[in-house]
Amino acid sequence: MNKDFKISKAFFIPIAIVLVAFSLSSCKKNLSSDSLYTPTAADVTSTATLADLEAGRNLFISKCGACHSLYSPDSYSAASWKSIVPNMASRTNLTAAQITQVTKYVTRGK
Repeated sequence: MNKDFKISKAFFIPIAIVLVAFSLSSCKKNLSSDSLYTPTAADVTSTATLADLEAGRNLFISKCGACHSLYSPDSYSAASWKSIVPNMASRTNLTAAQITQVTKYVTRGK
C-alpha cells in the first residue's frame, strides 16, 4: 500500500463512524417535557391516583431527564418499565416512594 492510501483510510474510518452514529442518533426522537403525556383523571387506576401520576411525571422529567433524553412512556411495555425504573433509580437518589411514583407514571398506573 502506498502512504497516501494509509492516511486517507485512517481518516475515513473515524469519519464514517461519526456519520453512522449521527444518523442513528437522529432516528431516535428526543422528547421534550412538553411532549410527554400529562396525566388526567381518565388515567387514574385503582393503584395510581392523579397526584401519584403527576408527581411521577415531575420526577421523571427532573431526575431521568437530568442524565439522558426522555423516553415516551409508550416506548416500553409496563413490564419493561417496572424493571428499567428501579435499575436506573440507584443513580438518582430517588426514595422508594418516588420510584413507585415514576413507575406509576411511565406505566400509566399499571
